Amino acid sequence: MRRRLTAFLACLFLGASLGASAGPAEDRRALTEHYKQRLPGVKFDDYVLGALALNKDALAQYDSIMIFPPFVNDVDEGRKTWEKPFKNGKTFASCFAGGGENVAGDYPKFDNASGKVVTFEGALNACLKANGETELKFGSTVMGLLVSYAKSLSDGMKVNVKVEGPAALAAYEKGKTHYYSRRGQLNFACATCHVDNVGNFVRSEQLSPMIGQAAHWPEFRAGTELTTLQRRFQQCNSQTRAAPLEFNSEEYNNLEYFLTYMSNGLPMQTPVFRK
Repeated sequence: MRRRLTAFLACLFLGASLGASAGPAEDRRALTEHYKQRLPGVKFDDYVLGALALNKDALAQYDSIMIFPPFVNDVDEGRKTWEKPFKNGKTFASCFAGGGENVAGDYPKFDNASGKVVTFEGALNACLKANGETELKFGSTVMGLLVSYAKSLSDGMKVNVKVEGPAALAAYEKGKTHYYSRRGQLNFACATCHVDNVGNFVRSEQLSPMIGQAAHWPEFRAGTELTTLQRRFQQCNSQTRAAPLEFNSEEYNNLEYFLTYMSNGLPMQTPVFRK
């Protein structure tokens, strides 16, 4: 029965664009129903906790660590970059509505002018470029720390990614196809772990649901190891013996677009601790 359900879901998600009434909202509803059946004891808002929502002891340890998180000084470095004036006297806050508060949950966005998905990191670099500054390297530590602080200004904001128009839908569909496509020597898809086997263990690690995963990046693993969402994409590729892609590649940006849309309605918390 489980295999039949998984096959049905995969066909539904990968074939959603074939139905006149199917689309992102239907994909998300189907996935939510799948998790309700697989994880009946988990409340919707708790999906932001990932695998911690499935283990009370691990969650208690997490709550204790987050009282005085070990990465406070690292995030403060990101604050300094955010507040440092550009040569023209402006700062990053000038590029975002509300000075950057409660905006990160709207990203990634589809930009019709360029025909591409723009991540929050991309928006920060666009701000630098618009103000005559040198853009930061995607995947760099300084970018990761900046994002850690900048996203913290949106803590509590609900993820609100929009897929509007044919071009945006096409990018979303590419991200979805990537998520459900098998690759690498192990022939795994992202969905193999986080849809098909959600809640199961791989060695000592319990597999988290896909919904909620995009609401809390960057993470600090082991307390101080900065890990961005696209860095995690690369790590997962390596773990399944597939070739990792470049930061800010169209494939990864589309994947992030799809993945983040699936977390719509969940509150953001950035950054967080993971072991």
